[in-house]
Amino acid sequence: MAGKKDGESASDGPLDSFDRRIIDVLRDDGRISVTELAQRVGLSKTPCQVRMRRLIARGYILGFRAVVDPARLGLDHIAFTEVKLSDTREAALDEFRRAVLRIPEVEECHMIASSFDYLLKVRTADIRRYREVLGERISALPHVANTSTFVAMETIRDAAV
Repeated sequence: MAGKKDGESASDGPLDSFDRRIIDVLRDDGRISVTELAQRVGLSKTPCQVRMRRLIARGYILGFRAVVDPARLGLDHIAFTEVKLSDTREAALDEFRRAVLRIPEVEECHMIASSFDYLLKVRTADIRRYREVLGERISALPHVANTSTFVAMETIRDAAV
């Protein structure tokens, strides 16, 4: 590309190898300094910082967060809840989506191509609290026809941790 300096990517073009390396490093350590990030990806500090800001602005990097240990916070009970809706027209789906976002115990919500409509990952302190969340919050969501629960007995890998 004419006029492109070494270490610069097109602002609206596809990701290049530097952009991908920046993303990979930040996935492993979101608290890394820009100076260290630049060294690890093979750029000087300023072009690295420009690229990182561009990746954020373009939506490739959505944010940075602390990774916490749910068990240490007393939140080591995980249940997966299948949700079948009584109405799957777009307006009903939108209403369900908006409402489920207001339940803090729901860590993940996925629309599923199956005999049910959504799969929720629900994290609580214990089965008693899960039962309360299921009965009072999840079952009361718009258009919920029925639910089915699967309790995790052991977590081998959790991307959130």
